[in-house]
Order: sequence, then C-alpha cells, then structure tokens
Amino acid sequence: MKIQPGDQVPARDLVDIHGEKVAVPDTERLVHLQFRRFAGCPICHLHLRSFVNRNEEVAAAGVREVVLFHSSAEELRRTAAELPFAVVGDPEKALYREFGVEHAPRALLNPRALRAVVASVTEVLRGRLPRPPVAAEGGRLGLPGDFLVSPDGRVRAAKYGEHADDQWSVEDVLALARQHS
Repeated sequence: MKIQPGDQVPARDLVDIHGEKVAVPDTERLVHLQFRRFAGCPICHLHLRSFVNRNEEVAAAGVREVVLFHSSAEELRRTAAELPFAVVGDPEKALYREFGVEHAPRALLNPRALRAVVASVTEVLRGRLPRPPVAAEGGRLGLPGDFLVSPDGRVRAAKYGEHADDQWSVEDVLALARQHS
C-alpha cells in the first residue's frame, strides 16, 4: 500500500546510525523522509551531496532531513557518517514496506538512471564519492521515495521514484515547504 498525501504517519522514534533518537513526525518542523537505496549507492550519494551543500537553507525553511537506507547502521557508518542530517538504517525494509517504497529492475534501466550511474561512477573514480560495496545489502534495485510529513503527522506530499535517480531535488523540497508551512 502506498502512502498518499493526507495519510497519517504514526508517531515513532527512529534511531539514527549514531544512536540518536529521531522523532517522526517532528513536533516543530516538517520532515523530509527520504528513502534511498543501499549504503554506498553512488547515485544516492551524488543526490545527497546537493542536500549537504544546501543543508542550512533547507533547515531555515523549517525542514528536517531524515534519510533511510535499506542497509545496516554498521554499513552506513562506513559510507554516510559525515552527512549533516539523520541517517537511519532499515535493513529489514520494514519502513520501506510500510510506505510502499519498492524495488524493481526498472531502477537502473531508465536512460536518466543510466546517466546518473555514469556521473556517479565518475565521481567515485575521482575519489569524491565512496566506492559502492560489491554486494549491496538489500540489493541494488531499490527505488527512491520522498515524503513530506507535517508536525501533526500528516503526509503533505509524496513521490515514488520510477527509477534510481527519480527523487525530489532541493528546489522541490523548498517549494513544498513554502506551500505547507
């Protein structure tokens, strides 16, 4: 079942890769819940770099970034420990199932995804992104998902990616924050 705008997200405390509690929903801010692929996914890290570069702007807009990967916290500490926002491991994909975020071969078959693969591999070879693991926890065919959750727990917007590089940009999140704050 896919989560839709207007649906209620049950309150919960997630635990990030540093052992810190992450309240979803956040009682004071919008939460941009990002479902990414696996720890070390070059496409994901290339995308997340745009959020790192504009982290202060996103936070000033009243949005808290919470990024989920279908990998263990241990694996994520090797590849994502430096990210300035909450990173949560979900190796059992429980939240992925709850939110209806899928995996499929089309994750890598779209031309846009293939361009992202080439761009991210170039960044890996230049040493700007971590090397992806040989065997990715949870597989390589995950699809992204993005959700904007308001302090009252309502989903204000949702996007289910059609391929590995189909997710909200920083501009998308800022525009949604303006609409829903």
